[in-house]
Amino acid sequence: MLPAILDAATLRAAYASGDLDPVALAEIVAERMAASADPAIFITPVSKADLVAAARHLMERHPQPNSLPLWGLPFAVKDNIDVAGLPTTAACPAFAYTPDRDAEVVARLKAAGALVTGKSNLDQFATGLNGTRSPYGAPRSVFNADYVSGGSSSGSAVAVAAGLACFSLGTDTAGSGRVPAAFNNLVGIKPTPGALSTTGLVPACRSLDCITVFSATVGDGIAVRRVAEGFDPADPFSRRAVRQTLPAAGLRFGVLEPAEREFYGDTETEALYAAAIARLERLGGVAVPFDYAPFREIAALLYDGPWVAERFAAIEEFHADHAAAMDPNVRAIVESAKGYSAVDAFKGRYAFEACRRRTDTILAGLDVLLLPTSPTIYSVAEMQAEPIARNSQFGRYTNFANLLGMAAIAVPAGFRRDGLPAGVTLVGPAFSDEALAPWADALHRALGGGMGLDRRAALPEASRVATAEDDRIPLVVVGAHLTGLALNHQLQDLGAIFLRATRTAPDYRLFALPGTVPPKPGLLREPGHAGPGLEVEIWALDPASFGRFAAAIPAPLGIGKVTLADGQSASGFLCEAHAVAGAPEITHHGGWRAYLAANRA
Repeated sequence: MLPAILDAATLRAAYASGDLDPVALAEIVAERMAASADPAIFITPVSKADLVAAARHLMERHPQPNSLPLWGLPFAVKDNIDVAGLPTTAACPAFAYTPDRDAEVVARLKAAGALVTGKSNLDQFATGLNGTRSPYGAPRSVFNADYVSGGSSSGSAVAVAAGLACFSLGTDTAGSGRVPAAFNNLVGIKPTPGALSTTGLVPACRSLDCITVFSATVGDGIAVRRVAEGFDPADPFSRRAVRQTLPAAGLRFGVLEPAEREFYGDTETEALYAAAIARLERLGGVAVPFDYAPFREIAALLYDGPWVAERFAAIEEFHADHAAAMDPNVRAIVESAKGYSAVDAFKGRYAFEACRRRTDTILAGLDVLLLPTSPTIYSVAEMQAEPIARNSQFGRYTNFANLLGMAAIAVPAGFRRDGLPAGVTLVGPAFSDEALAPWADALHRALGGGMGLDRRAALPEASRVATAEDDRIPLVVVGAHLTGLALNHQLQDLGAIFLRATRTAPDYRLFALPGTVPPKPGLLREPGHAGPGLEVEIWALDPASFGRFAAAIPAPLGIGKVTLADGQSASGFLCEAHAVAGAPEITHHGGWRAYLAANRA
C-alpha cells in the first residue's frame, strides 16, 4: 500500500523491488486526484487514460526500473509554465493558449522519466502569496480547509502535500515557492535566479522570476533541481553557475534581532522560529544577530516601488484588451505601475543599490541567513477581508531574495497548537544551492514534523543529503555507463549515487568507437572547437570503489579531468586520440544516448 505522501525514495524502492511500476502508480495517482476533497488544486488535470498511457510509454522505452534519474515520478506543473498540449492559463481564462512545446525545464524533467499529472492552480499571473486570487477557486492548506494554501504556487504545493504528486514545479518572484511550502509542511527549493531556464514561463517579473521545486524532502527537491538546471542560451536571464561552498561546521547563520522579529501577533510561529535557531546551533551552526532593516527596505521595493512596473510589462498587451477579465486585486497591483515614471525607476534603482551596499557589508560576516518563511498564516476569510495588507505580511522575509540574486531552501519548522504548520528558510549567496542542501536537510530532520499532510512520517534515509565532508569522488560518464544503458550496473554494484545530468563544455568531440562490446563512445577535448556540449551524467563513488572502477577501465579509455558547462571540472571518461582515427564523429547528436536513439530510428 502506498503511503499518503509520494516521496521519491519510497517510490524508487517500490519500483526496484517490483512491488510497483509506473503504470500502477499512474492509476493510483489518477484515482487520488479524482477523489480529492480540494477541487481547486488543478486547473487542467491529466486524465487517467492519458496519465496511464504516458506511464506505459515510459516503460516501453525504458523498461528497467529506475533507469532514468526521475523514472516514473509523477509531478504537477504550475499553470504559468508550458506543457505541450495542455492549456496555459496563468489562472486567467481569457489569457489561455495551448503550447506546442514544453518549457525547457519541463522538457528536461520529462526526458529524465518524470510524468506530468496536470497543470496546477495559482494566484493569477503569479501575483500574490496567498492562493485566493484565481477564478478556478482557492486551494486550501492541507491541514485546515479554512486557511489559505499560500501562493502564488498554491496548487503545486497542495498537490505534493496531499499525495497527488511526488514533486511539483512552482515559481518564485517574491516568495511564491517558499510561502506555500511553509503552509503545507513541505520543502521549497528556490534556486539562484538564472540557474533554471525560464523559457516557456509566463513572466511575472521577468528579471526576477525563478522556477522552483516543491518536494517532501530536501534530497528529493535537490535531485529534481539538478536535472532541471542548466544554462539555456534561449533565455536572456539564464546564468552559468559558479558554485559557492559553505563550511561543513561552524556555519555562521544570521538571525533576526529582537526588534526586527515581526510576527503580527503570532507568538507560536515566533517560538517555532526561535526553536529552529536553537536546533541549528545544536547542529554545529553559530547564530549571529544581524540588522534586517536594509533587507526589509529592499523587500518593500518589489511591490511598493517601481519594480511593480515589470509586472505590467509582462501582460501590457493583454491588459489593454482584457483588463476586465482580471482578478480585481491582481489588476489593482498591476495597474499601480501607471503611477511610476522612468525617473521613478531610476530612483528605485538608486535606493536599491544604496540598500545593497549595506546588505553586502552584513552578508560579508555571515555564511547564510535563517529567517521565518512567513510570519503568520491567515484564514481565507481573513485574507479576503484585507487582501493587500495581509498578503504583504506573508512576504516580509521573502521579497528581498531574488532582488539580491540569492538562493534559498525553505523547510518545515513544526506546528502551532491549532495544527497549522510554520516554516523557516535558509538563504545563501548566489549559486550556493548545492551547499545549502546538507544544512537544510539536517535542519528538516532535526525539527521533525514529517512530510506534507503526514506530520508523523519519518524522512527516508535514502533521501538524506550528503554533507560537505562526504569523501565520495564525482565521476563524469558519457557512454555505456549512463543511466539505463548496458554498463550502468557496474556503477550501481559499487554503490555509486547519481548526482545530476549536465553537459560538457562546448570544446569536446564525441566518436563512436569501432568494435567495442557493448558499443562505447570516445570523448576528446579539442580547445577552440565550438560544439553543442555533450550530455553526461555525474555519479559519485567512495574512494575505494572509485579506485576499483578506474583500474578496470580498458584501453583506449581512461580517466581524466572533464570540464563541464558550468566551468567546473570532475574526473571522467576520456579517450586516447589514436583510437578515434577513422571512427565516425557523432558530436552533432549532442550525446551518446541521442546517437543510439538515432541509430534505432
